[in-house]
Amino acid sequence: MRSKLVLAALLTLSTLPVFAQVAPAVKIGGLPLGVGAGVSDYSVDYGSGRRMIGVSAWADYNLFHGLGVEAEGTSIFADKPSELQRMRQDTIKGGAIYRTHPIFGIRPYVKGLIGIASIDFPSRNPFYTHDTFTMYAFGGGGEYKIWKTLYARGDYEYQFVDQYFGRNTLNPNGFTIGATYYLRGIHAHR
Repeated sequence: MRSKLVLAALLTLSTLPVFAQVAPAVKIGGLPLGVGAGVSDYSVDYGSGRRMIGVSAWADYNLFHGLGVEAEGTSIFADKPSELQRMRQDTIKGGAIYRTHPIFGIRPYVKGLIGIASIDFPSRNPFYTHDTFTMYAFGGGGEYKIWKTLYARGDYEYQFVDQYFGRNTLNPNGFTIGATYYLRGIHAHR
């Protein structure tokens, strides 16, 4: 009986070198992280035609199959309308982002984020010109590869700032044009 077990073990061990050893077709290295920044043009939702300019910065971490998480900050502070000299809208938010396969070289995505809005606003009360609110945002856009792991990014976002002065919802929305640099590149195996 013992000789049969030894023989079976030897046969099993002799087949191990038979398993195929193929070099991978693609080598992926680095963190699945992208960081970016851009210029934003937003409607501040304080009457019609009230647009302001600012900056946005983001970091995306890819989890799997196009699904990832995004952290984003936006500050809308420049080009104030004359009647809104105290206006400033800052947001910090995070949530999910989903990217699909590229279509004609453009990689579309959608996102859903939740966070905090910090708003400076015009007020008749000189002691109450700033407050923070819970907010959420939905948006989407596309990225276009311009060099290795650098992508141009166009983004649209629609925000919901809940309970703005009672039951009101403020809806700032706008576009951001910028670039994302991915720390993880895809390189062909040589």
